[in-house]
Amino acid sequence: MNRYICVHGHFYQPPRENPWLEAIEVQDSAYPYHDWNERITAECYRPNAASRILDGENRIVRIVNNYSRMSFNFGPTLLSWIEVHAPDVYQAILDADRDSLRRFSGHGSAIALVYNHMILPLANDRDRRTQVLWGVRDFEYRFGRSPEGMWLAETAVDLRSLETLVDHGIRFTILSPSQARRYRTAGQRQWVNVEGARIDPTRPYRQKLPSGRKIALFFYDGPISHGIAFERLLVRGEDFTGRLLGAFSDDRNWPQLVHVATDGETFGHHHHHGEMALAYALDLIEEREDVALTTYGEYLARSVELPEVEIIENSSWSCIHGVERWRSNCGCNTGRAGWHQEWRAPLREALDWLRASVEPLFEEAAGGLLKDPWAARDDYISVVLDRSAENLDRFFKSHGLVDLPPDRRTTALKLLELQRHAMLMYTSCGWFFDDLSGIETVQVIQYAGRVVQLAQELLDAPDLEARFVERLSEARSNLPEHRDGREIFERWVKPAHVDLSKVCSQYAAASLFEEYPDDTRIYSFRIERRNQQYSRAGRAKLTVGNCRVSSEVTRETGILSFACIHLGDHNVVGGVRFYEGEASYREMVRQLTEVFSMADIPEAIRRLDQHFVGSRYSLKTLFRDEQRRILDVILDHTLSDAESAYRRLFDQHDPLMQFLTDLGTPIPPSMRTAGEAVLNADLRRAFLQEEIDPGRIRFIIEKTRTWQASLDSGGLSYMLRKMIEERSENVFREPTDLAALDAFDGLISAARLLPFEIDLSFPQNRCYELLQKLIPAEVAGFDGADLWISRLKALAERLSIRVEG
Repeated sequence: MNRYICVHGHFYQPPRENPWLEAIEVQDSAYPYHDWNERITAECYRPNAASRILDGENRIVRIVNNYSRMSFNFGPTLLSWIEVHAPDVYQAILDADRDSLRRFSGHGSAIALVYNHMILPLANDRDRRTQVLWGVRDFEYRFGRSPEGMWLAETAVDLRSLETLVDHGIRFTILSPSQARRYRTAGQRQWVNVEGARIDPTRPYRQKLPSGRKIALFFYDGPISHGIAFERLLVRGEDFTGRLLGAFSDDRNWPQLVHVATDGETFGHHHHHGEMALAYALDLIEEREDVALTTYGEYLARSVELPEVEIIENSSWSCIHGVERWRSNCGCNTGRAGWHQEWRAPLREALDWLRASVEPLFEEAAGGLLKDPWAARDDYISVVLDRSAENLDRFFKSHGLVDLPPDRRTTALKLLELQRHAMLMYTSCGWFFDDLSGIETVQVIQYAGRVVQLAQELLDAPDLEARFVERLSEARSNLPEHRDGREIFERWVKPAHVDLSKVCSQYAAASLFEEYPDDTRIYSFRIERRNQQYSRAGRAKLTVGNCRVSSEVTRETGILSFACIHLGDHNVVGGVRFYEGEASYREMVRQLTEVFSMADIPEAIRRLDQHFVGSRYSLKTLFRDEQRRILDVILDHTLSDAESAYRRLFDQHDPLMQFLTDLGTPIPPSMRTAGEAVLNADLRRAFLQEEIDPGRIRFIIEKTRTWQASLDSGGLSYMLRKMIEERSENVFREPTDLAALDAFDGLISAARLLPFEIDLSFPQNRCYELLQKLIPAEVAGFDGADLWISRLKALAERLSIRVEG
């Protein structure tokens, strides 16, 4: 075999977690999903783990895991989210790498990535080392082996970065063809200039480093990679395959490697069903005898002597100016006409100043707790990956100067968290897009805000925030309402700050609307209820109590007292303070409950102010997800009233709307709004019935045409997908319940009636898996097995799965 193909996907999303909560708060732009990670997982990461290969009638012939047949890397910060929130996808990714080891001679599909997508040529020496080390350690923790290769963020490269890769056992990386300057083959003294992406990408090269060591470099095929991302090459798997095969040439005298690299999200998120084109192309290639799929590690192991290459220093794949996109107004942007990116330079300068300011203070403070603060930072990835008490003991046994008591451990952990966020604030996405107010840029400023908060708490830097914000104010937004970095810091960063008191306030307010167990979690905090009581006075509700709040990240803990009053609607007022002893607590409880029981609400609020001086909170100060949950409860009655009003209009004027539609006359917008509210609500209820009535669903859909109403296709499809997934778990777990199978078949049939696509991938996957087990052997083990299998086959056909026989 002398012809090989490798498709590489760079799967990555910018970290989106609130730096204080270690969780992503609701992102409305991702509707109907909670956030963009959830949405892109549904559109890309999960489909690639179970991609369909279809026949000529669009029926599923096979379901395959694309990750096992391609080369890929996942951002460590993204993979940590997937591990928690999409464990099935996480396991499929790990399984794919194990399968690929068998498929590709012990050289797995997965390669590593620098930890949080930092542009390494712009990093200082310490950050560069830690980023590579953390990327390697994260990979080893997840995949159970050492990585052979590592993807560089934005493929941004310089010789110092390549030296760091080699320091940590990395054998190769992947670059854009535009990043090669010149090459020469073995035995030749003359260099061949290949600037302008003229290097032949069908073989690897070796870059000699200043240390005398070497690293292999693969330059991907630029035109085909561009075609995948921007030229609709994924519309048909045959076209994709043809482009890959067409890149071979009989004129080359070496085993050729045609390889492409693109953002992994191209396969399904950016290009709908792109994962299916990929699966089909890989299938077509596997069927051929003149070409083979491979991975970079396998191909490199078969290579003997590689030509020598020299890279273009400080170059990248997404900026023609090198790495200027991440530090200057170079002209690269995502297309907003008339906007500038002058903010990029002052943003980086402000962050560089902040990092340089805290480094010596960190060394001094951590030096009294840790044997070697920077070695401890390098090893801190082990704690980030496993925050168990046992692992913390191991970490401090290795790095602590002495057997640190809990409060000193908390200080050490906060100092290391300061350093973690000082690296996260350099995540490349903060400079990639067009404006300072973009969510990715606000995110890196929030990481900087966490650094500032911890530094002012732990280090001798009382004016650090003021000095940092002054520098940040030099970065100016294109949008007048967002002004500059100072405005963004005040508007979006400071309100996101979280401490034990704020967590307690969330707990207190939410406990008026939902019941908590005695021991619960709110994001990365644990709350243990010590005492709590409730009172009611008409519509108003009061809760008073105290609890222990602990951070699962820093192990900081405190006992806090709280009181909260709900006056009705959105009017929530409360206070939090640190516990001041049982006598003081009892007196506070007595005074508040006494006046509240007499329905003297103004006096109750006055007493609350007296006991919680300067620590008042309201619904506006709560975390966004908590706000939404509470508002959903508050709005429930209001929305019911609104729906009733709309329904009266609907019932009264339905004949008139029918007449207008028959005449071809547009429905008045106000009436169409009433119709949309009623019909969307009716459709949701129709699917929530224990026995679904297809006739009722057809009637509602027909009424939407009469009222010229739009269905909430996003919200309805999301609701149905979740419902179908939940019922799939029960129906396909054990082949015993014929009634459940028939009911599920009815749900699928009803969902098919909707005038928009419903994601049926989950039941398709489960049904396909079960068919593989049952059908070949026609397994029987319970009464009615033959009938059950017959009905299963019928359901499979309804799910567009081809069943033989």
